[in-house]
Amino acid sequence: MHNQLRNFNFYMLLLADIVMFVAALLLAYSVRFSLEIPLSEYQRVLVILPWLIVVKACTFFLLGAYRGMWRYTSLPDIQRLFEASLVASLVLITGLTFVTRFQGYPRSVFIADCIFTFFLCGGIRTVIRLWHSPCAQIAGFRVRDEAPSLRRSRLLIIGAGDAADKIIREVQGNPRSPYDVVCCLDDDNTKHHRSLLGVPVHGPVGRLRHYVRRFDAQEVLIAMPSVEGDQMRAVIAVCKQVGKPFKTLPSLTSLIDGNVTINNLRPVNFEDLLGRPPVKLDLAGIGHYLSGNVVAVTGAGGSIGSELCRQIIRFRPLALVLIEASEYNLYRMEMELRTERKFQAVYPIMGRVQDQALIDRIFACYQPQVVFHAAACKHVPMVEMNPWEAIFNNVVGSQTVMDMAEKHGVERCVIISTDKAVRPTNVMGASKRAVEILMQSRPQGKTRYMAVRFGNVVGSSGSAIPLFQTQIKAGGPVTVTDPDMTRYFMTIPEACQLVLQAGSLGEGGEIFILEMGTPVRIADMARDLIRLSGKEPDRDIQIVYTGLRPGEKLYEELITLGEGIVNTPHEKIMVLRRNGEVAHRAEAMARLDELVQDACAHNAARIKATLNRWITEYTPDDTASVLCVTIPSQAVR
Repeated sequence: MHNQLRNFNFYMLLLADIVMFVAALLLAYSVRFSLEIPLSEYQRVLVILPWLIVVKACTFFLLGAYRGMWRYTSLPDIQRLFEASLVASLVLITGLTFVTRFQGYPRSVFIADCIFTFFLCGGIRTVIRLWHSPCAQIAGFRVRDEAPSLRRSRLLIIGAGDAADKIIREVQGNPRSPYDVVCCLDDDNTKHHRSLLGVPVHGPVGRLRHYVRRFDAQEVLIAMPSVEGDQMRAVIAVCKQVGKPFKTLPSLTSLIDGNVTINNLRPVNFEDLLGRPPVKLDLAGIGHYLSGNVVAVTGAGGSIGSELCRQIIRFRPLALVLIEASEYNLYRMEMELRTERKFQAVYPIMGRVQDQALIDRIFACYQPQVVFHAAACKHVPMVEMNPWEAIFNNVVGSQTVMDMAEKHGVERCVIISTDKAVRPTNVMGASKRAVEILMQSRPQGKTRYMAVRFGNVVGSSGSAIPLFQTQIKAGGPVTVTDPDMTRYFMTIPEACQLVLQAGSLGEGGEIFILEMGTPVRIADMARDLIRLSGKEPDRDIQIVYTGLRPGEKLYEELITLGEGIVNTPHEKIMVLRRNGEVAHRAEAMARLDELVQDACAHNAARIKATLNRWITEYTPDDTASVLCVTIPSQAVR
């Protein structure tokens, strides 16, 4: 309030409002008496006018009508103005009723006065907003241009919805914006020949070339963050025919808070071609178990763990404990959370999850209420050749986290699993299935354990997409294992949002499955990535088929025989119920002891044999470990 009273502009606007108060009252009387106000009524106006000015000025001030920055007047400011006008009129009417019993004052005058006050004072603020707007045009000329020398790129936006609206507002409100929006295109013919914030809307999108020439557009922005994959492919094809640079916005799944800005513009990538619809989250349910609690994330520097951290801090936990074996990944994640995302209650701890003494000390020190266990070895061929690491990291590490969670009274322990745990053909999948069995064999107490099973995520470390992009940049060839290989894909943000949602649904012992959509052929994915680079597959970049790698299979599954899917309250999350008893705790622990002995001996054959006896649906691969390789004699010098 003190700063406001020292602001010269405040007094200028207050003076302008007082003039409008007087004008509104005179207009109200003029309307009431058909523009011929009797002299006796003028006398009443003079009596009430000082009180009216004082009441309205005080009401406007107390209700915040002068707090806004008037060059940025928006709907909340207009709402406060309406409330102030209405309250001021009610105060005047109440006062006159008590003092004069409303004798001699027409009631209709004060109703009209309220309306005129709102529109006249709102008009002043609108004029101020227009005067300061760099894109405001009156009588065909620009009122003000704070950066007349700035060369702007003429931008054509594909899409005329909410995302386009936010982009246009940001461009028009920023005199330093590098863009000047000249047109919007949309396939919805009800929007054609209309305008969005002064920008003409035309269509359909198929006529992009015509409108690029008509408006002399230099760049194209695809502002359809929730579009389906097939439709995005069609739009990209049209953009390529035009030959102009084009960009897009991240999907709404990536923008969990719904904020869309110019800074989000980026080249089109494979995530856009997936075209998965945005996730609808029960934010209250997630916030109920995250907000104000200490949350620990293992593998916090990995693909899934790091995104989980980004999503978790939006729910304002009391503290976030990062557990990560990689020094660089841990440092990078800590700096991102502290500097970019302004979350300071971060506690980075470097260590491995199978270190029982360390995990015990961490949980004793920080007392987390929620644990997300994302640490794992997940690269299938690498784990196949080093199977003992799958036992140490995936199985023993998970068992350690679960044991310490129970010991220290953690409320929820959410374990990240994989679709490769279904009828596994590799050690990585079998190790994850072993973790699921260990989790379900635990007695249910204070700690609720649950696993979340999903397929591949776009952009994760070790995934095919970064490899394909590197091969394309090098000029090819792109190596695909088999023309018929398919995989389920979802984006990392979508997967992590659904993991958080599943954590709010679990009662203990569940295996949640995320709805992965339609499986994608890896060969088609490679072709899409080649086209996105501006080249043609099999002409500019060759695709070479190399055969299945150790432990791989042609397609992945989400459930196996003996498991049944049950729906949950969330449309994209299902839960598995097994038709039979889960492995007995004693048997599970005995198998775990065998695996640890085999892993300590670095005996790959015995590890696979023990996993096969424990997980009957597991089909071991005959790939030799890295300790059983004979180097050809000609390679030795």
